[in-house]
Amino acid sequence: MAIVRWEPFRELLSTQDRFNQLFNQTFSQVFGPEGKELTKGSWAPAVDIYETGNNLFIKAELPGIDPKDVDVRVENGTLSISGERKIEKDVNEGNYHRVERSYGSFVRSFNLPPTISTDNVQAEYKDGILTLTMAKREEAKPKSIKIQVAGSEGKTHTAGSTK
Repeated sequence: MAIVRWEPFRELLSTQDRFNQLFNQTFSQVFGPEGKELTKGSWAPAVDIYETGNNLFIKAELPGIDPKDVDVRVENGTLSISGERKIEKDVNEGNYHRVERSYGSFVRSFNLPPTISTDNVQAEYKDGILTLTMAKREEAKPKSIKIQVAGSEGKTHTAGSTK
């Protein structure tokens, strides 16, 4: 019987090799077999969505994208933002050392609540940020209700004034 030396990290190294193979296979499909080719892919711009008393806002980060290459649509209660970030043609692919920005087409879709009026969507593009403003329907806007207070002498008072 042969004596086998126990190496506690052998399986860990084997697992690391498997992960390396997995990542190499994945990135070779995206960037080509040598990791140097630039190919188009799909990506999604980051967005912020917030509301005020009267409006709903969507801000999408689209730096380096010509606004002519962006399409905004509202259809059946769904807002869609689509477009494409194109690779700069004046730089040869072989001159790149690292590519971290995403290129290619993108689509983001959002279901709008029924309280939003889709008749008048405003879009503004400034400093690489696309801001969409959508007004709330009148019935969805907050309303202030006056409280009437009955006085001891039978007079009716409105809060803040006397009748």
